[in-house]
Amino acid sequence: MSAPARSGAEDAEDAEDAEDRARQDAVLTWYDGSARDLPWRREGTSPWGVLVSEVMSQQTPVARVVPVWQEWMRRWPGPADLAPAPTAHVLRAWGTLGYPRRALRLIECAQAVVEHHDGAVPTERDALLALPGVGEYTAGAVMAFAHGRRALVLDTNVRRVLARSVGGQALPAPSLTRAERERAQGLLPRSDQRAARWSAAVMELGALVCTAREPHCDACPWGEQCAWVASGRPADVHAARRRTQAWHGTDRQARGRIMAVLRAADPEVSVGRRELLAAVSGSDPAQPARALSGLLADGLVATDDDGVTIRLP
Repeated sequence: MSAPARSGAEDAEDAEDAEDRARQDAVLTWYDGSARDLPWRREGTSPWGVLVSEVMSQQTPVARVVPVWQEWMRRWPGPADLAPAPTAHVLRAWGTLGYPRRALRLIECAQAVVEHHDGAVPTERDALLALPGVGEYTAGAVMAFAHGRRALVLDTNVRRVLARSVGGQALPAPSLTRAERERAQGLLPRSDQRAARWSAAVMELGALVCTAREPHCDACPWGEQCAWVASGRPADVHAARRRTQAWHGTDRQARGRIMAVLRAADPEVSVGRRELLAAVSGSDPAQPARALSGLLADGLVATDDDGVTIRLP
């Protein structure tokens, strides 16, 4: 009697060595009991909902994203709903998430999904990368978290966890390296379902336990196997190369103040240029006009009278 046929997932799992399997089991078990109840992780969330959550979460704390995402998905649950939405309405809904150009890219992304994919978020990496505003990380995250596919998902949290636990470094290099990518690819479970869960688990581990400034090593499922801990927690060898991104007094802050005034204004009324410039006056007299010019160039604000008054587009 012949042996029963084996699935591709079973063959893939057998190909992984015992050490890798144990590492995977440890973090997956931890994730099952410790993962945050984020709304986009709940059953029934559409691939579009996952994509929106990933775009919103870029360089933005999750706690700030949750209420905006929930209201956004209520108003525009799918690409076909967002694609024709007025830009001004979208920018007001984006609120204070920061980097509002991401909101414009989401509109363009929705339009592309409707036009080229019949309103369904694609499942293949190349098709995802072709969408406006979707880069390598977002494409991998959508493949993994929306479609349950095996895909490389390397955000800041994942890079930090792997740099410490496997590489023995306090923090990864400022820019993603080829060696990092190859290491992460080698650790990724072979089967689709397990790889998708692994990616979510390692990301969550970095967000909750293996944090940048104060890692909670006593709560880490990899504490005993962590190369960084075993090496005595050496200092960050890349510290001199890192640049802290200031906020107070920057053009980014000035742009944010202008956007805040326009979001709060009557949607039917443009705001005078002088009023906007006065809202961001500071130590640099050229900064208000520079910030406003940048917003106009980026398409985040508009004018109908050569700049005398300004409105959301």
